Amino acid sequence: MENKIPNEENDISARIAQRTLARRGADYASEVRRLLDAALEVMRQAGTGARPRVADIVAAAGLSNEAFYRHFRSKDALVAALLEDGAERLTRYVAHQMGKEPTPEGKVRRWVEGVLAQTRKETAATTLAVLWNGGSVGESFTFSRHAASAPLSALLHEPFAQLGSADPAMDASLAAHATVGKMSEHLWLRDEPGPAEVDQITGFCLRAVTPRGR
Repeated sequence: MENKIPNEENDISARIAQRTLARRGADYASEVRRLLDAALEVMRQAGTGARPRVADIVAAAGLSNEAFYRHFRSKDALVAALLEDGAERLTRYVAHQMGKEPTPEGKVRRWVEGVLAQTRKETAATTLAVLWNGGSVGESFTFSRHAASAPLSALLHEPFAQLGSADPAMDASLAAHATVGKMSEHLWLRDEPGPAEVDQITGFCLRAVTPRGR
């Protein structure tokens, strides 16, 4: 009987190769996560007193230098990935907090509280250690604000639109840059904003909404 199955689908070598690639992709993802988690822990322990080496990170991850450089060209590239990972986690946390509120005003307050929660002692110490390991404080500071502001500002689009914003994306971007800036300031000063400051920042964000028709 003539084989009607196309060669590329009938070729066992191709199928095995595809399974191998799928397993390799899963293995590589696991390696990256182990490196990120190990780096975060090593940097947290060292604080801003010492910068861990790549060797320290791969040892904590139980991996090799080859595994490290398979995924990251340098330690700075790993730090950038840590900052991006942290921004994504923060965004998910803030979104969860906002989901507890039915009103747009309540969502904005929850947003402010969620962002500023990063200044709490344990979280702040880890974040500062990661920023400090980025090399230049100025460059890391700027990158961290950009990485955190973009996804966080998107969370304000809907409540700002409900509040009558003529341009929710722009208003949310301005509010996010200002709030993340204050968060960063508190991180470097190693203190936390009080309830009065949370109220003031929330009021500022609400006033940032540009009414339609202007």
